[in-house]
Order: sequence, then C-alpha cells, then structure tokens
Amino acid sequence: MTARGHPRPTRRHLDPWRDADAQTNLEQMAAGLEARGRTPAQARLRRRFLRFVPVRAGDHVLEVGCGTGVVVRDLVALVGRRGEVVGIDSSRLLLDRARRLCREAAGRARVALRVGDGARLPFAASRFDAALAITVLLHVADPLRVVREMARVTRPGGHVGVQDQDFGVVALTHPDHELTDRIMHGVAAHIYPEPHSGRRLPGLLRAAGLDDVRLLTDVYQDTTLEPWTKTFLERRAERAVSFAIVNGTTAARWLDGLTEVVAQGAFVLTLNYYGAVGTKPA
Repeated sequence: MTARGHPRPTRRHLDPWRDADAQTNLEQMAAGLEARGRTPAQARLRRRFLRFVPVRAGDHVLEVGCGTGVVVRDLVALVGRRGEVVGIDSSRLLLDRARRLCREAAGRARVALRVGDGARLPFAASRFDAALAITVLLHVADPLRVVREMARVTRPGGHVGVQDQDFGVVALTHPDHELTDRIMHGVAAHIYPEPHSGRRLPGLLRAAGLDDVRLLTDVYQDTTLEPWTKTFLERRAERAVSFAIVNGTTAARWLDGLTEVVAQGAFVLTLNYYGAVGTKPA
C-alpha cells in the first residue's frame, strides 16, 4: 500500500512502496498484498480493527493507501448499500488491479478508487464519517501531515483510524538468535525511516488535534509458516544480502535454520500491530 540497533543507514529511503509504480517487480508486490490479505490471522486482526474504529452500516469511509483493495472489500461488507467506500492511492498500477478485484464488491456498495496523495487529499472538509490508513504510515515521508489531512476530510464527531506494524516487536523462533536479530532489525532499519511505526500512532493522532484517542494492540501469529510469512522471511534474507548485513552463505544458512524449526513443529513468528483511533472534535 502506498501514499506519497543496528547501523542506521543514510537517509536515502529504500522502501519500494514510496514509489510503487517505479518498481520492476510490482506484480509480485501486488500479489504479496493479496496473499497477506488472505492469511487468516491477518484477516482477523484487520477486521478486529475495523470493528474497533468502528465502521458501521451506511458510513462514508475513506481509505488512504488502498493498494489492491484488500481493506476496501472488507469495508464494503460493513457499510452496505447505503454506505460508500472511497480508496485513494498514489500508484496507478495498483489501482488498476484494485478496480478489477473490487468489481464484485462494487455491486454491494458505492465504491470509488482514485489516484491521489495522502498528504494532499482531493476532498472537501468533513466529507467522510471515517478516514483510515492501514499499514500505510510506516511508508510515508510525513505521517503527521497525512493524519492531519485525514482529520480535515472527516466530519466532526467522525473517526480517524490508523494501524501499523511495529518491527521493533517481532518474535521469531530460530537456533541463531543473534543472527536473527541482525537480519530482522538490520533490514527494517535500512528500509523504513521509522521501523517502530506502530507505537507512535496515538501520539500522531493527538498531534493532529483528535480527541478520545484509543489504542488496540493486536498480534499477527503464525506457527505453521503460512505462505505470506515464508515470502516475508525470504525477502528479509535477500535484502540482508543486498544491504551487506550478511553474505549469501550466511543468509542461506539462516533460511535453512528456519526450515529445521518448521520440520520440528516448533516454528513461531509474532508481529505486533497497533491500531489507534481518534475522534474529530466538534
């Protein structure tokens, strides 16, 4: 989804979601969004957050950084025929895919998907009952500016909801703990300007002038090595090599260690997600 401990990298950001349409593997990235969306544990924590907001029947809801439309489809089921879901993303190519994937959902509610920048939303003030950004603020250059824009287009009394992973709270079973920390934390520090994004969300909402800020802490848990988890860890190994955190032989040894853990039935990966919701004051 897009919207415009280890050695800290220079400030040249390496996050591919900053400019998705410039990537050569965008089809693979889009498939990864859909695979994550289908993973049962991911679907559960996403839907728990939407209930926490809450999103209700008849609501007019904006999703910033909608990507391939995974959350848009969830929202359609919640707002129903009297509601409206608007998705915005800076990637034209991801939106093309979202339009195809959301075609059936559009028959159950009003759905609009458009290109735009989360830091300059092309909507009038107080347009929506709720504005959401789910696993997006981790990737943006100025998250407070995006949250302020979300608050601007939300009606008084409406809700602004944001949810993000926090790569400072990852537990992964592996026989080599030091190597695991070096790869997991090192890669995150190279890619993201703020790898601990999730824990900052309540502060961002308060800084944007929202009231009654609430926090929901949730956990993605995998004990069987789901396909999305497998791809996620393989990509971490690849990036660890490309960032010169480890060499190819060490990365391969690390992946072999994961294979052994899975074969023993001892695999565990957990990743914290934080969801914060605030109310726009009257």
